[in-house]
Amino acid sequence: MRIVETKVYKFDELSDKAKEKARTWWREGSWDDTFWSESVIEDAERIAECFGLDLKQNAIPLHSGKTRMEPAIHWSGFCSQSDGASFEGTLRPRADAIAALKDYAPKDEKLASIAASVQALHVATGGLLVAVIRQHDNRYSHEHTMGFDFEYPDEEDESPLPDIVKNESEELATEAMRDFARWIYRTLGKEYEWQNADEQVDDTIRANEYEFEEDGSRT
Repeated sequence: MRIVETKVYKFDELSDKAKEKARTWWREGSWDDTFWSESVIEDAERIAECFGLDLKQNAIPLHSGKTRMEPAIHWSGFCSQSDGASFEGTLRPRADAIAALKDYAPKDEKLASIAASVQALHVATGGLLVAVIRQHDNRYSHEHTMGFDFEYPDEEDESPLPDIVKNESEELATEAMRDFARWIYRTLGKEYEWQNADEQVDDTIRANEYEFEEDGSRT
């Protein structure tokens, strides 16, 4: 039997090179952890309500045997051209989408533009358009993996909407919802970059009181 003694160091006791190795260890270990995305997804849910978008809810099984519901927002990132975000749900454009969005996110110009498109849809179709958004490709998650089915459930046979109005409205709805998917992906990317910046990683390592060998390897 032999006893091996190893000196251990707190993060702030490491050299700059060793600190970078410690940061790499933390980033690699948390690669599959998406806890940081929860705030973005919750924000997207609230913004969807402003547009009149009812996101589909998926039942997620828990270890306790119970389930929790979470919105059907799909995403992958952030190192491939096929990465992106998509979602499933039903859009019933709100007549007050601009005001609703302004109350919640008054400074976001892209969201304001989407809200304006959604409200224009309500006006153009008299509130008749309903867009059912589905995921038609399970291999990837980006705005072009979303398929759209358009319905006009309250349309009167005697005075149907002209085809040109329907076609233009459906194109506008498609682009507005794809813009929203792009917004979700960009926002996720910004949050990911912030969470993985040196300052945030250093704070997390300190808070957990991790210890390292002199070269930054985990003990």
